[in-house]
Amino acid sequence: MHPNASWMSPDPDDAITAVDLHTDRAHTARIYDYVIGGKDNFAADREAAERTLAAAPFLRTSMRANRACMQRIIRHLAAEHGISQFLDIGTGIPTSPNVHEVAQAVDPATRVVYMDNDPIVLAHARALLRSAPQGRTAYIDGDLREPEAALADPALTGTLDLDRPIALTIIAVLQFVPDEEAVPLLRRYMDALPSGSFLALTIRTADTDPDGAARVTAGYGDAGIHSITRTRAEAEALFKAAGTELVAPGIQLTCRWLPDEAASRLTETQVSMYAGVARKP
Repeated sequence: MHPNASWMSPDPDDAITAVDLHTDRAHTARIYDYVIGGKDNFAADREAAERTLAAAPFLRTSMRANRACMQRIIRHLAAEHGISQFLDIGTGIPTSPNVHEVAQAVDPATRVVYMDNDPIVLAHARALLRSAPQGRTAYIDGDLREPEAALADPALTGTLDLDRPIALTIIAVLQFVPDEEAVPLLRRYMDALPSGSFLALTIRTADTDPDGAARVTAGYGDAGIHSITRTRAEAEALFKAAGTELVAPGIQLTCRWLPDEAASRLTETQVSMYAGVARKP
């Protein structure tokens, strides 16, 4: 197999012409892209983002803090826990450095599978497949709600060794998935992974600024996007329900999860996401 798994990479032009991206209405991936400073968004996304930012100016800082925390989580899993296999679900529009870039900076032989069911991400999937020569990456056009299909996909089984520990990362996704769906889904994924695997989540919360969080929820709602928040206790419950045990530093706001200098300068009211990493015994 080619180390970059380029044979699995969809042609972005084919993806764009074959699928209606519905650019006339806002989309969560493109709103996120716009807020953190990306360019893969359209007028409807920018309008929805600006309305929400006007009501909740902290949102840009919080989203960027989430992105930075994701990179610290990946680096920590690779450097401190020796994880060299990652399954990233709900990948979003590629923004460098992404999971494989961070992990392969620690161990160039790291293997990463990205998964999303968003045609926007599919159209940009080549950027996710630029692996270091020693490692390997792949992209699955798959759905979070279909774990068995995802874990049996040839792109995944040809890239990851399911008999060795894998880090499952689901970053800033579960705010769009209610508990009655999220809990059994997390359990099904983690049940299929071997002992020593990890679960990493970032989870939207209203704990730090209830009024601000309500304005964000309303802003998304105005764009036709339903989202929810979770308390710290509810975030902890997700990890427990998945059959995993939290590792240090436990559930923390993204700016407090093993912070670097930039994260340490943020105040808690500027951040509306929790982060946590847990191990499957």
